[in-house]
Amino acid sequence: MRAILSGLHHKKNIQELELELIDVPEPFDDLAVTFLEKQSQASLTIPISKAVSADVVRIKVDANDLQYQTGSQSEFSWEMYLNLRQQHTRGLIQVESEYLSDRHQLTLTSYYQVNSDANGMAVFNMHTQQADDEFTIKAINLQDDQLQITGPSRINNQPIDNQRLVLKNASADSTAEWPITHMSLHGLFLGTIPLSDLAADTTQQLFIRSTVNGQDLEQRVVMSQSLAGQVTQTITAGHRLVMIEKRYDNGIRVQETAAPTVPERIAAVPGKVGGVTRFLSMLMDKVNLVYMRRLFKRGHRPYDQPTLVFESFGGRQVSDSPYAIYLLFKQLYPGFNFIWSIDRSQKHFCKENDIPYVIRRTSKWVRVLGKASFWISNARFPSWVKKPQYLTYIQTWHGTPLKKLGLDIENVSMPGTTTAKYHVNFVREANRWDALVSPNDYSTRIFRSAFGYNNQILKVGYPRNDELINSTPDDVTALKQELGIPLDKKVVLYAPTYRDNQFAEKGKYTFELPFSLDEFQKQYGDDAVLVLRMHYLISNALDISGYEGVVFDFSNHPNISDLYLISDMLITDYSSVFFDFAYLKRPILFYPYDYHMYKDELRGFYLDYEKDLPGEIAQNETQLLSLIGDKLATPDMSNNKKFMDFYRRFCSIDDGLSSLKIVNYVIQQIQKNG
Repeated sequence: MRAILSGLHHKKNIQELELELIDVPEPFDDLAVTFLEKQSQASLTIPISKAVSADVVRIKVDANDLQYQTGSQSEFSWEMYLNLRQQHTRGLIQVESEYLSDRHQLTLTSYYQVNSDANGMAVFNMHTQQADDEFTIKAINLQDDQLQITGPSRINNQPIDNQRLVLKNASADSTAEWPITHMSLHGLFLGTIPLSDLAADTTQQLFIRSTVNGQDLEQRVVMSQSLAGQVTQTITAGHRLVMIEKRYDNGIRVQETAAPTVPERIAAVPGKVGGVTRFLSMLMDKVNLVYMRRLFKRGHRPYDQPTLVFESFGGRQVSDSPYAIYLLFKQLYPGFNFIWSIDRSQKHFCKENDIPYVIRRTSKWVRVLGKASFWISNARFPSWVKKPQYLTYIQTWHGTPLKKLGLDIENVSMPGTTTAKYHVNFVREANRWDALVSPNDYSTRIFRSAFGYNNQILKVGYPRNDELINSTPDDVTALKQELGIPLDKKVVLYAPTYRDNQFAEKGKYTFELPFSLDEFQKQYGDDAVLVLRMHYLISNALDISGYEGVVFDFSNHPNISDLYLISDMLITDYSSVFFDFAYLKRPILFYPYDYHMYKDELRGFYLDYEKDLPGEIAQNETQLLSLIGDKLATPDMSNNKKFMDFYRRFCSIDDGLSSLKIVNYVIQQIQKNG
């Protein structure tokens, strides 16, 4: 028996859902559809209102009934079940989906969308508490010497009146407005701005003005999806270049400049040559990969002396828990053989710090891995790297899980794999690990389920955090002096996660912070400094000129624990850095400025983002700047019950000796096998 959602119709503010029934036996005593909210487990049962035929039925539901007042929940995800009774038998069939709805705006601050989950089951998603100053469009393109915008012209089937497109030039404090008169598909408008109307040499932001229920509105235009597939650059007949860009906050920016001259275009040719070079490099990598696989298959005899190979983030760094273990091992057992597996970019660091190394994906690297006694890594080795039977593989991992991992990821969208293949490869790799380091019971349970992991877990805390527990005030002072941080000022650390929409193309535009440095300097510049720790992909795009002495960019500093130690508070969003910073019992502030835009993605969290965090959530820039002052005035969170509940759950087992416990484990293995 199957029930499939096959249609959705809007009738007088009521939603009519059509279901196709397959192999459901007749006659029925009654039929209904039960909605089950996945997070709260709330339920709502609605009887079938109409039988179109023997195998097609319909129900009517008011989408407003699928949201309710609750202390923190603002998103509702409802599964659907066909609820049937025949004589004395009652059963539930989960409804599948062949229908994916468009976004349907109910009010200025709420909308719904029908989707299917990773298993093809129907999900009715309600999104509430959106910002009422944002207007989400469908598409934006530069075509036919026009800027063309497509967006909704109705809210809950009621027309939006007097819609106008607006461009604002913030630097010149000026605006220009164009009426929207052309309707596209039902419920959509197509608005246009002639490119000849754009002011020369300007960067402007796009807004929309309208009247909704008699209320005049001005809203910032935003796009939830990327600009992929849309025409975002054009050169006009007057030889002017017009470009569309997405801002950090998903807003739309329109830039008008002089088009590049012929010499400038010629100067850009090396970039294309670089593309050819990269292609040849990729080709050589594939050839080298075949060679590496063959070398691993040959096998090797182990070194006579215990040899430990360390690797961090696939060789891209010499850092994290493997580095903490290495430093202690080198101090306690200098007679062992230690080798770092690194990318070529780390050669200078290793030479400067007298660290023995081998370059990844070379014949020497294969020989070293094959002859070693231990691998100690915080990430996965490639699946084609053969692990010898005599070797012990210790996986330190690299953080307390916030987003779902491995088998817990329902729908893997990475190129070159499928969800099933990804799951199989993940489990196969995880069970090559002889020991997996865990920082707490919460992580242990997740590692078992997400990795399908059946081997030994060392619940000793993360070695990288030993530094946070063992450092003294004098150590912190020395760090500040080394980094050039004023000793008489408080330190605010901003460490957000990386977002795919931050870069359209490397170097295309300077990354923007989601709050004003001018305002930070104005409110706190006399008493505090701001330390930035951005993702390495965007760190080179930061422009903090003019804020010297107030803003410091340490995005490329090798040890993030140093930045934790010098900071009086942390600001982050969805990054798991707050799990580690919590060891210091210092205030943490969350600023997920695009939270409502990405709520569906955030359903991949293990924690309830709105309930379980050890700090307050700032909803906008004004609130953020206000809360910074509050947090700086409360430097110790030891008396905050919510914070300490979080600390006891995630941080309490780490006593500053995690590295020593891993070293002792390795020594036990050596003695047992020797």
